Amino acid sequence: MSQQNTATIKLAQALIQQPSVTPEDAECQDMMRAHLTPLGFNCETMVFEDVTNLWARKGSEGPLICFAGHTDVVPTGPEDQWRYPPFAAELADGFLHGRGAADMKGSLAAFITACERFTKEHPNHSGSIAYLITSDEEGPAKHGTVKVIEALEARNEKIDWCLVGEPSSTEQLGDVIKNGRRGSLNAKLNILGKQGHVAYPHLADNPIHTASLALAELTTIEWDQGNEFFPATSFQITNFNCGTGATNVIPGQGEVLFNFRFCTEVTAEQLMNKTEAILQKHNLHYEIEWNLSGQPFLTEAGPLVDAAVAAIKKTKGIDTNLSTSGGTSDGRFIAPTGAQVLELGPLNATIHQIDEHVSIQDLNDLSDIYEGILVKLLAN
Repeated sequence: MSQQNTATIKLAQALIQQPSVTPEDAECQDMMRAHLTPLGFNCETMVFEDVTNLWARKGSEGPLICFAGHTDVVPTGPEDQWRYPPFAAELADGFLHGRGAADMKGSLAAFITACERFTKEHPNHSGSIAYLITSDEEGPAKHGTVKVIEALEARNEKIDWCLVGEPSSTEQLGDVIKNGRRGSLNAKLNILGKQGHVAYPHLADNPIHTASLALAELTTIEWDQGNEFFPATSFQITNFNCGTGATNVIPGQGEVLFNFRFCTEVTAEQLMNKTEAILQKHNLHYEIEWNLSGQPFLTEAGPLVDAAVAAIKKTKGIDTNLSTSGGTSDGRFIAPTGAQVLELGPLNATIHQIDEHVSIQDLNDLSDIYEGILVKLLAN
């Protein structure tokens, strides 16, 4: 069979053709349900606010391996700048083109076709297989995976192993799998001063001046030294808004946004406490709002890592690298339940870009890798 005419590529095309810009699902989950139901999956739709989620499970016994992913995609940007229409799912030059091809509708298709082959070859496999699919990963991520996990926890339904289909590969398929992620802690700092005339600074309180020394100290602190799995925690100011636009007015307040990407050597509470101690040391009058986007997590060597490494070696003939680099993913909501979590997907070179695309060969190989993991973990 031609690499372009496989079940994986056809399903990936069908999913990409749905304009599911976050938080819209655009019937992608219905399409997945149509493939999963005949395999014996019990498909449950979970709706929270404006977000549609799918929990599908085959089997009732443990261990449970879950494929977690998302049907929503980021906006396309100017469509006239795309080589091919972003939702046309064109096949050209060995690539599948379209929004979501790499992030992550290609992975969704690859896991479903892997599951179809696996359940046909191993109808009496051990354990259970599940899908946790959301349409709220690229958006606020408040009513998607996190809410499904809360519902599963409430009924004591536990995931043992979780594969997240995020595009993890760098130079070639399977060269990198993510076995953890740093935590992400955000803050909005409102610095309170007193507006006045620049000619009379003694009658005003300039929030830029009062904040500058504190912010400078925050940027130079060594929060930790990292460890063998994670780089050192980083602090980055992402925005600083202050002033009226006039050159002769001392501003009355300023707003600073900043972010910590932190490792397992420090807690969010320690970062918050140390930050506020520094602000107080510099006598700032301030208000601060903290938002913890996710805790750091790490999956060390074990059945899931071993299965993924072996499947990549068998399909691609390469030794993979374990990494915790990059941003956050929905794995941050699943790992705290005790599940082993890995991210394994196609190349990330074009994700969120105009002309996003993925190798046709890579998607077919990815399906084989996923099947290999299922065989390693669940085949009798």
